[in-house]
Amino acid sequence: MGNCQAAEAATVVIQHPGGRVERLYWPTPASDIMRSHPGHYVALITLRLPTDQRRQPEPPQGGGGGTRVRLLRPKDILLLGHVYRLVTSQEVMKGLQARKQEKMRAARMELLKKRRLQQQQQTRSMAAADEQSSADPKNDLQVLTQERGGGGLHKAAQCATRQRQWRPSLQSISEASL
Repeated sequence: MGNCQAAEAATVVIQHPGGRVERLYWPTPASDIMRSHPGHYVALITLRLPTDQRRQPEPPQGGGGGTRVRLLRPKDILLLGHVYRLVTSQEVMKGLQARKQEKMRAARMELLKKRRLQQQQQTRSMAAADEQSSADPKNDLQVLTQERGGGGLHKAAQCATRQRQWRPSLQSISEASL
């Protein structure tokens, strides 16, 4: 009349893809399991809870956060009391492709965010430049000549400086009158 529940906790549990469960009563390297099941990898299964449920002492209701599967290296040791799963190489490739697509999607989203920020900064700088140019009367003249499509900016600027330039008006003195 022994305690069989203690023996169950001191085992390595390996779940096969078909649903079969294998129990080992000693720590085993993952390479031995991979060697006996070619085309499969050994993965550690851990329960993943959402962050808000980790703080609550109550058990999660209605599902929970799911599981996390981490592939083991051949040199890793399968420890007593843990649950491991055999994963086919096709499933591993699908997972790697999904992770790669996720990273690419995240990189694209980051790039789009950067472009939007650059466009916003450009529109802000253009708006600031427009406000500054409307306050400067020299820039008003340039804008008017550009809108008219006149003979060019350089000629319009020369005309404006001629009109604004102060010229003294002196009457000529004849030498004979002295």
